[in-house]
Amino acid sequence: MSDWVDRFAELLTGYCLDVQPGQQVLVRSTTLAAPLLLALQRTILAREAWPLLRIELPGEDEAFAALARDAQLDGYGSLALAEAEQVDAFLAIQAPENTRGLADVDPTRLARIASARAPLSELRLRKRWCGTLWPTPAGAQQAGMGSERFAAFVRGALFLDEDDPAAAWRALGAFQAELIDGPLAGAREVRIEAEGTDLTLSVAGRTWANSDGRRNMPSGEVFTSPVESSANGTIRFTVPSSPRGVLVEDVTLTFRDGVVVEARAARGQDYLDRTLATDDGARRLGELGIGTNRGITQPIGAILFDEKIGGTVHLALGRSYPETGGLNESAVHWDLICDLRAGGRLTVDGVVVQEDGSFR
Repeated sequence: MSDWVDRFAELLTGYCLDVQPGQQVLVRSTTLAAPLLLALQRTILAREAWPLLRIELPGEDEAFAALARDAQLDGYGSLALAEAEQVDAFLAIQAPENTRGLADVDPTRLARIASARAPLSELRLRKRWCGTLWPTPAGAQQAGMGSERFAAFVRGALFLDEDDPAAAWRALGAFQAELIDGPLAGAREVRIEAEGTDLTLSVAGRTWANSDGRRNMPSGEVFTSPVESSANGTIRFTVPSSPRGVLVEDVTLTFRDGVVVEARAARGQDYLDRTLATDDGARRLGELGIGTNRGITQPIGAILFDEKIGGTVHLALGRSYPETGGLNESAVHWDLICDLRAGGRLTVDGVVVQEDGSFR
């Protein structure tokens, strides 16, 4: 295992974070990611930088969310702010012991935590950062795979089975640049069609971003922020979502002039309703993304992977990305995925760009 773990650590510290001598790199994960954490310590030290490992115990997040008092839900410690201000790069590694650990926590408490920590999140986003995943037994179970197969799936999605993973990511980035400079250049109106879906929205004046693995690993998407008042129609998200460990399935949203006016879920209706009520921005769209990663062949219940599936699009309720021109503000950013691989179509200014999951 050590060979691919070392390749993983080198990809994260080199290609993704570009760690430089003297920098402070904060790495956050659980004890289950110990092999990767130790490999990262080695590679960061080899780059003459400072590894700051922040190891969470399994169950720590659930306990805090369930037990915190009002002041703790609606604030954060001063040390957390000082750390966010001084650190040069952040790496977050998902390594859950229980993928449903937060399922029984009141969603309003989770929303309060997210709202309170928004300033910390904004600070981190202004610096070098990356998010990734370490394969755990819980992750394998959620994906419906055995542990070995799941680990192999993760390696394939991260291109760690390629001779030169960084070169493979640069190649995908070049393909995505062609999309941005080609059919998406100057785009104004986007239409998404699939079973139960016919939605139009405007991206006029917005910038498309090329997500090539430097921020999220794995990645494989181009994304932008829709004009906040433009979404009209209905979209059905058939890929299950597990925000904060809560399973939400088969979501259908209807928009009028950019605002969700009807929301249904076959499972997780209460979570959906509470999320939409978080703040005014939660009922508007903050992101439109187009997945391009053909190494991710099926959803596994982790949004970091699922939203990148080649042949899908995803829309995020809530906070938009200022770098793409987005103006929507919210404590929420919830990605929901619409699969276009069987009878779906993505049209830009009247021209079909993707049909049945394949680019034209």
